[in-house]
Amino acid sequence: MVDLHDERYAAAGNRGNYREDMLARRRLVDLMFQRFDANADGHVDSSELSQVIKQEGLTKTVSDCTLFDLLKYNDQDDDEHLTKDEFYTAFDVFQVFLPEEQRLLVTTVTVGQSVVLTCSITGEPRPPILWSRHAHTLNTLQLEDISDFGDDGSLYITKVTTTHMGNYSCHADGYPQLSQTHTLQVNVPPVIRVHPESQAREPGVTASLRCHAEGIPPPQLAWLKNGMDITSQLSKQLTLQANGSEVHISNVHFEDTGAYTCIAKNEAGVDEDISSLFVEDSARKTLANILWREEGLGIGNMFYVFYEDGIKVIQPVACEIQRHIKPSEKLLGRQEEVCPKQEGEEEQRCVWSSAVNVKDKYIYATQPLLNRVLIVDIHSQKAVQTVATDAVPVKLHYDRSHDQVWLLSWGDMQKSSPTLQVIGQASASSSHHTVHTQPMGKHFDRVEDFYIPPPNLLVSHVRFGMVLHKDEASLHKLDLETASYVGNISLRDYGCVPQALAYTHLGGYYFVSCRGDEATGAPRPQLVVDGVTDRVIGTNGDVSGTPYASPDGRRLVTVDDGAGLLRVQEVSWRGQLGRPFDVHTNLHLADVAFAPSFTAAGEYDAFGSSASQTDALFVELRSGTVRLIKSLRPPLPPSRWPWGPPNRAMVAAGLFGQYLATPAQRSLFVLDGRLDKVNCEIRDIAQGNTVVWVGEP
Repeated sequence: MVDLHDERYAAAGNRGNYREDMLARRRLVDLMFQRFDANADGHVDSSELSQVIKQEGLTKTVSDCTLFDLLKYNDQDDDEHLTKDEFYTAFDVFQVFLPEEQRLLVTTVTVGQSVVLTCSITGEPRPPILWSRHAHTLNTLQLEDISDFGDDGSLYITKVTTTHMGNYSCHADGYPQLSQTHTLQVNVPPVIRVHPESQAREPGVTASLRCHAEGIPPPQLAWLKNGMDITSQLSKQLTLQANGSEVHISNVHFEDTGAYTCIAKNEAGVDEDISSLFVEDSARKTLANILWREEGLGIGNMFYVFYEDGIKVIQPVACEIQRHIKPSEKLLGRQEEVCPKQEGEEEQRCVWSSAVNVKDKYIYATQPLLNRVLIVDIHSQKAVQTVATDAVPVKLHYDRSHDQVWLLSWGDMQKSSPTLQVIGQASASSSHHTVHTQPMGKHFDRVEDFYIPPPNLLVSHVRFGMVLHKDEASLHKLDLETASYVGNISLRDYGCVPQALAYTHLGGYYFVSCRGDEATGAPRPQLVVDGVTDRVIGTNGDVSGTPYASPDGRRLVTVDDGAGLLRVQEVSWRGQLGRPFDVHTNLHLADVAFAPSFTAAGEYDAFGSSASQTDALFVELRSGTVRLIKSLRPPLPPSRWPWGPPNRAMVAAGLFGQYLATPAQRSLFVLDGRLDKVNCEIRDIAQGNTVVWVGEP
């Protein structure tokens, strides 16, 4: 009957709308009631139904159902009449209501808790409720952590993380015009780190104690000295710098000895840590003094540079070479050499393509021409083991959450049979081997690249990674714990073949760089993928290029080389992506690294290396201040670095690191991130484009 009226009376372009649009359904049912109610008394009785049956020729229907069934099943008060409300019920027309003041609700929850979002839309009868996030319906997605839409239409989120923050909308099924938006704000208690944990200084020198804290909302910092508020002790000699994140003491005295406690507070909680300072003359070598001196000259806080003539360990402050592991050096307790001489080579040399730090215990480094990974013990600064791999291993990533190293091999220099392998229990001292990703059967033989989001202070566990297949407009999702494929995210509607990814935990966004248009060469805009629903949200405005995310997830930096731009976007603590501000540059940036700000608490600065020129780029992300670091030497030509970008790496020195390292053709430059200048150049380091930092995280 509804179809009949829709066919006869609905406008040609609106026919069938009533199936999805509640307003269209209501208008159609109103028209039906008006036609059925022949005497216009507001009721429909059996005689009026008989008249409709005769008019419409419904007596010959083959169905067992007749219009008299309306009175049989929908006459709720048994008065042998149908009211309009009873008519609405019969034809599934819901009258829905939402108070204006409840159109937008804000819910705040602490990370790790569960939350229930209740839709305030009501109706008679109560309508089915649909929930959506970024315009994707949640009810049918069968998500692990978002479920049970219940009789009251509530949305349940278990063990809330920062990825869940954002807007959730609900509406009655068939009535999308009336919707309610729930903004979920996720607070995270502060997590704090201090540097150094302890230090010894002689009278008259300068001491600095730094504190880095993250949390949502951003925590406020305070310092105590021996349990007493430090603000009352501030002077020209004792000052707070970088928005209160650094205690700076010039011309230290014996009475400056003490325990300096940094305290971070926000709405979700409090955290604190102690940095100890010992002031004593050089004649008194206490245990603390000895430990501090050993820390400065020991195995930590070093750059490891892998180059043609082996491995050099470099202390960046004084630019001292602490150790040189030569190609001919034997592995500890073995006869294997670090870089065995290859047939036809005049000189014994090394070829490296990637390296990763494993918990400051080991460094894993790929040797693509030897089809293996070399493991260096950081404590002894010796090579201790090799792990056989598939042919031409080129890329490594250490998954700290599961203590495993992921490895991409090409199969040959033409990349004809690429594979993914995993080395488990990477930080253990046992013998290691590789395992192919599951499922077997050459499932990943088209793999072009892979991406695993790095952990940070607020997110210690990462469960999923993404695999990119050659010439394929999709992302393949990997469960890192089982090393198995769990689904794919199609990018076909946007014509996007992914090239590179970045991720922020603030809202759970993946930023996907797409290959340019094959026909015109025009760049395609980045896509934004929701890590909660595994659905594409849309494009990142007109931003295109290679994305990089700061360690805290607060800044997205995109290198758009074709347009000569470095584009910076802020991600708010509530997961909202801001508009970009642009830095114009002709440096043709090869790589971007993030270093902690020395002027603002909890902020990061960006450093970019050039793929073709002799300058490096410094960008203060908070203010947009830009400076060039000049007088570097030319980088390796891309033709001499066949292992993929970047041809000039930029490597930062951890959470409190002041230094960065970037190679030239035959040398390594150490940059001073605090002063934004070259600290030194270390010569005779050819092909040194594989650099690892060991030390403060």
